[in-house]
Amino acid sequence: MNSDLNNENFSDAVSTKYWHLLDDGRVQCDLCPRFCKLHAGQRGLCFVRANQDDKIVLTTWGRSSGFAVDPIEKKPLNHFLPGTPVLSFGTAGCNLACKFCQNWDISKSREMDTLMAKATPYMIARKAKELGCRSVAYTYNDPVIFHEYAIDVAQSCTELGIKNIAVTAGYVCPEPRKEFYRYMDAANVDLKAFTESFYNKVTGSHLQPILETLEYIKHETNVWLELTTLLIPGQNDSEAEIHAMTQWVVEHLGPDVPMHFTVYHPDWKMMNIPGTPHETVLKARNIALENGVHYAYVGNMHDKKGDSTWCHQCGALLIGRDWYQLSEWGLTADGNCVACGTECAGVFEAHAGNWGAKRLAVNI
Repeated sequence: MNSDLNNENFSDAVSTKYWHLLDDGRVQCDLCPRFCKLHAGQRGLCFVRANQDDKIVLTTWGRSSGFAVDPIEKKPLNHFLPGTPVLSFGTAGCNLACKFCQNWDISKSREMDTLMAKATPYMIARKAKELGCRSVAYTYNDPVIFHEYAIDVAQSCTELGIKNIAVTAGYVCPEPRKEFYRYMDAANVDLKAFTESFYNKVTGSHLQPILETLEYIKHETNVWLELTTLLIPGQNDSEAEIHAMTQWVVEHLGPDVPMHFTVYHPDWKMMNIPGTPHETVLKARNIALENGVHYAYVGNMHDKKGDSTWCHQCGALLIGRDWYQLSEWGLTADGNCVACGTECAGVFEAHAGNWGAKRLAVNI
């Protein structure tokens, strides 16, 4: 499915490299497994990559839907520099078509040009540094589709000692995936379900490429990885599916990859499905722990036990959380359990950050 905007002038567009010409004159985008085949002037389903002069260009380089400083736990990342502030931003569009999208006003927007804040990579990195942010997160919509812009920003951030975080659905082809994660330090990947039927019918994509992305990140990079699954009643929340998903994670990714199970709220094109009962999310967390996942969390609901980090060896409280506010800190300077000495997987510093739960809107 392509958007036909013939004769559009993409004046701010930048060239990309993941595409090839077809015999019929169209250009195929090779960034993600959707492989949009575009006539002149057409945009792909993501709406931000287009055929201009027989090549694929990115139309949103240097433009954002807005910036904010968040707690890192909001991404969510519970094992990467806990308590620190992260400068978050996205652009417009998305390469998935999730009917339940919680950020649809950004990811499905077709009128973002008048709303976008313009910012060069250096401006973003400098602002993150000025605000005391330890990292920048590419989020709100999927950074896969603004691949070139995200990498350029990441390079500027790295030069200033700022870490880079991808919040993504992981729907990307192998070659651009390899390039992208060369510049990332951490990622939270939405594992939206564990059936092909859900991915096909509800997101307009496929499960296998996501699983391949997860295995690539875990086994071929040094990127810290966490997973998030939004549990939707009657769609992806059966105990059988949660068992299958968590068993796969332990077998293919290992027990130390944290999993976040979060409450769904009716949105976008799935307003007819009620919100997730908290009991469903708590049950999913328990299933994950029973199947050997060392760190399982709940999200979009208030449950301090499910928000907090516990030692998988002795059960001691390692990091207390109340929503996004940190409390107890039971880790040594080396990231080990104070009570028994067992290592807690993650990227930690000697002390937790003190950003707290606040959110700060930012102008670049």
